Amino acid sequence: MKNISDLNFKTLFENAHIGIIIHAWDTSIVYANPTALNLLRLSYEQAIGKDAFDAQWCFIDEAGKILMVDDYPVNKVKRTRERLSNEVLGVIDSSCEDITWFMVNAYYEGNETDDKFIVVTFSDISDSKQSFSFEEVVENTQDIVVITEASHIKYPAGPKIVYVNKAFEKLTGYSKEEVIGETPRILQGELTSKKGRSRISKALENKECITEILLNYDVNGRPYWIEMNIVPLRNKYAEVTHFAAIERDVSSSKFQSEQLEKRNQDLKALKNNLEKLVQARTAELQTAKSKLEKIAYFDPLTNIPNRRFFTIQTHKLVSGCARRGGTVVFGLLDIDDFKAINDTHGHDEGDAVLVSLAKVLTENFRSDDVYCRFGGEEFAFAVVVDDEAGAIVVAEKLIKAIRKLDCIASSGEKIKVRASLGINTFNVVKDFDLDEKIKQADIAMYQAKQSGKDRYCVYEGES
Repeated sequence: MKNISDLNFKTLFENAHIGIIIHAWDTSIVYANPTALNLLRLSYEQAIGKDAFDAQWCFIDEAGKILMVDDYPVNKVKRTRERLSNEVLGVIDSSCEDITWFMVNAYYEGNETDDKFIVVTFSDISDSKQSFSFEEVVENTQDIVVITEASHIKYPAGPKIVYVNKAFEKLTGYSKEEVIGETPRILQGELTSKKGRSRISKALENKECITEILLNYDVNGRPYWIEMNIVPLRNKYAEVTHFAAIERDVSSSKFQSEQLEKRNQDLKALKNNLEKLVQARTAELQTAKSKLEKIAYFDPLTNIPNRRFFTIQTHKLVSGCARRGGTVVFGLLDIDDFKAINDTHGHDEGDAVLVSLAKVLTENFRSDDVYCRFGGEEFAFAVVVDDEAGAIVVAEKLIKAIRKLDCIASSGEKIKVRASLGINTFNVVKDFDLDEKIKQADIAMYQAKQSGKDRYCVYEGES
């Protein structure tokens, strides 16, 4: 190889550790590298050819609000012709309990006379999002927290301070701006123990934990005794990147050591476990936050989309169909005699029936179809077919699948599950009213109920 032009860039993309997706100018995906497919939990077939309007995409901003399609990175670049840098987006999908967070960059290639492409690169930053929550916790703790770099720790330049919390500012009188980039040695003086400093330096070189009591000085030269517990912080590759010093002013206890010895021992034991306790609590808070965010869009009982999410995704599906053509089928399904199931077998068995029926929907619809638990024992769906005959195929397939669903009660008795289905079809027009389409499907569903249940009816007008 004589120069960089001899590089095989496709091989470079295939082995890159960041996700790379290339869109055609109409936003359809023409290339996705293995890392991108792995991060998005998609197969190659599920990704190629999909565009920004496909219903499988659901992005949220850092505040947890769903992004409109026009604000997707690929559409932003297409609309503004400007590079997108370091935008943080979350991805919601039903295959993962937690929200995945990405740092996204995008730009376009080509000019007015050439074919244009939009290149989107992204990396998983879910771990750093969790770290930010940890910083919020330590920022407001009463203990002093100082974080330094783990590199260049030798006297006199290092280690450099990268973070201090409010408690540090209150005790020392130094502001964050004054100490960031400095070394903790600015707090030490002539009477600070040389042996103690030596033990700390050795522990840092060996990347080990250490607890010491040192005499420090505040910004006005006032001396105070500080007990510090220094621990190495590791990244996900087990590399030590920083040190955290968790500190407390122990001046009073230093002068009253005999009376407070037992109390100091308890404090040291507590400090040794502080980092683990804070990290564990932070992880719990992050998990709870992710679950709450997901509950906003998914039904907690059946784990399929709820009515709110269905409405958002249906509008996206209709918009995409308007561009590509086709017929949209709306369906509203109600479990027959569901009250009798609850009355006979109990509400727990009724909930099990709802979960089983939701599983039938998941198994019979494609990833780009839209479906949800609409409310109570009602479920709704919206799919794109080639023509009205395709709608009949969807309805018959779904009714047959439900007939095969025989749930077993805790008593061993078989629960026969049947449902009535109303569907209506339409070709996409400019003025689309989702409530009207659902109402029409509802009329057809009640026609199915009145005709004997366990069947489907097609909406043919108000009569």
